[in-house]
Amino acid sequence: MKAAVRYQYGSAEVINIEEVEKPEPGNKEVLIRVIYTTVNRTDCAILTGKPFIMKLMLGFPKPKKKIPGTVFSGIVEETGSNVNLFKAGDRVWGFGDNGISSQAEFFTYPEKKNILKLPTDISLEQAAAAIEGAHYALNFINKVNLKQGDKVLINGATGAIGSAALQFVKYYGGYVTAVCKGRDNHVVKSIGADEVIDYTKDDFTQKRAKYDFIFDTVGKSRFSKCKHLIKRGGAYISSELGPNMENLFLSVTTGFGSNKKVKFPVPLHHKKSMEFTMDLMKTGKFNPLIDKNRYSLNEIGDAYKYVLTGEKTGNVLVSIQKE
Repeated sequence: MKAAVRYQYGSAEVINIEEVEKPEPGNKEVLIRVIYTTVNRTDCAILTGKPFIMKLMLGFPKPKKKIPGTVFSGIVEETGSNVNLFKAGDRVWGFGDNGISSQAEFFTYPEKKNILKLPTDISLEQAAAAIEGAHYALNFINKVNLKQGDKVLINGATGAIGSAALQFVKYYGGYVTAVCKGRDNHVVKSIGADEVIDYTKDDFTQKRAKYDFIFDTVGKSRFSKCKHLIKRGGAYISSELGPNMENLFLSVTTGFGSNKKVKFPVPLHHKKSMEFTMDLMKTGKFNPLIDKNRYSLNEIGDAYKYVLTGEKTGNVLVSIQKE
């Protein structure tokens, strides 16, 4: 079978497409024929080993797994002898943010990990685009007490996390100010943004508006720059650790008596995120944003190069095989 393979950390140039042995499922595993995967920010961190903490989790000095990939949608090809939840032919989707080797034609996955059957009214394409960003976005939402009418500023509203967070905030009745490039005004408006700030023309931190919550879904601002914009009792959440891991420390120090807090969105409960997202997709209340640039497995190096530019919109799909 074909797979994307890398033997060291680095840029997109370390990835090659190689013929590797097709895996066989263990007793409690399923063999999945991958139809779609994505290249996302988590994949890029796994590829590059940055921040350094990734190498501590994934292997040092070289990665333990040679095949990258965190997201999949596809078909169960075969099941292990003790698998009870799935059968051959099931349409499934799933996610593992430490890497699950899904950027390949086939891979194996434990039946009780982060994998669910996919309803027939949700496409495999939609499913692959609705995992990584939506999971992290939901872990922004569940760290705060979001109420009807709360004002939320989302920095990076056209990213995978930002576009999902925008739709989730609207689902809960919030009022969203989206920060993005002006050219994407129509994109964020189409998924529910109430106001838009073009960061190429205006610095949102210099505005006078006040927000209940600021979600920096691209990790390009800081609490110190945003604090004056946050209402008493409000919070700042970033998708990144920040310089010198400041957001991790601030989440502790602002927790004692501060009227403006930093929350750290530890991304737990993957399967619950998937169930929530799937329910919203079935009712049309969440539609993952998909970038116009799409790639095949043979082009996955180009997909990484593109995502690493930081210019993508929503989720970047990679088509592995035909359904």
